[in-house]
Amino acid sequence: MCTERRAPTASTVWISYEPGPAGHDGRTGGVVHLNLSAPCLLRAVSSLARPSPLSQTAPPVTNLITLTTDFGTGDAYVAAMKGTILSILPEARLVDITHDIAPQDVMAAAFVLREAVPYFPRGAVHLVVVDPGVGTDRRAVALAAHGSRFVGPDNGLFALLLDGAAPDVVVSLDRPAYWRTPNPSQTFHGRDIFAPVAAHLAAGRTLSDVGTPIDALRPMHWALPIPDAQGIRGWVVHIDHFGNCITNIPADLLHARRAGRPIKCFAGSAILHGLHTTYGDVAPGEPLLLIGSSGLLEIAVHAGNAADLLSIRKGDPVNVVFLDDR
Repeated sequence: MCTERRAPTASTVWISYEPGPAGHDGRTGGVVHLNLSAPCLLRAVSSLARPSPLSQTAPPVTNLITLTTDFGTGDAYVAAMKGTILSILPEARLVDITHDIAPQDVMAAAFVLREAVPYFPRGAVHLVVVDPGVGTDRRAVALAAHGSRFVGPDNGLFALLLDGAAPDVVVSLDRPAYWRTPNPSQTFHGRDIFAPVAAHLAAGRTLSDVGTPIDALRPMHWALPIPDAQGIRGWVVHIDHFGNCITNIPADLLHARRAGRPIKCFAGSAILHGLHTTYGDVAPGEPLLLIGSSGLLEIAVHAGNAADLLSIRKGDPVNVVFLDDR
């Protein structure tokens, strides 16, 4: 099934990118869509590697709030949220995870959070505002999972972050007493609902204080890599600041299936041979395959931008082929 240039089959997973409307900062973004003709493939990618939690036995922290948005830093939106938080909780400790998520890209936000959240201490409140449905009937939620609290829109991002697992508690934010105003802006729930709720939680309020329990989050799922005897078909799920193309193929799956055999990989305009340990294993400007810090197969260019040089975009297929030893 995993050949060099094979035609799609009945079990092919398609990942596409749909441009979206402009966000608060005027930039346009988009949403990645998955079309799966094999229902068994539509589940969380539990094999996507996560960092090991570092502080699960330490006492929970208080007053710590992280922020993740697609707002950028050229406008007042992030500052308005921080000002709202500090007006409620002056002693809050605020940590910016990133404000450079591509507009409306909930999948990118989920991936970045997967890589960052496990390194924060228990008790942290993670405020996440990547909200293409702001002002619509999508729910505003807060939840608890893995010793942390999360606040943001219920648009599939938290389901991706949790790999489809159920949170410990999830509530709908339907209590205006914990909002900045009972008449929030229809285009800026980050300032008027999510930021104040995050501040109240960090100040000691419980989830049951700020909202009404609900049964489940809106589902969204990662695509699974597809292994067979000849190789593994995967997809680029994230492109980082350096242009490194991170796939959904975890190291343990790759090593188990290859069983010591050499590999080559077809991605974008490139055919790559062998698996390296670090970027400096090849000459500057040369492409390579390696296992990155996330524990996933990565396509990179030493001292270069693999996405640009190899014409790779998020959602592109990656075919790894196992070779005979001869």
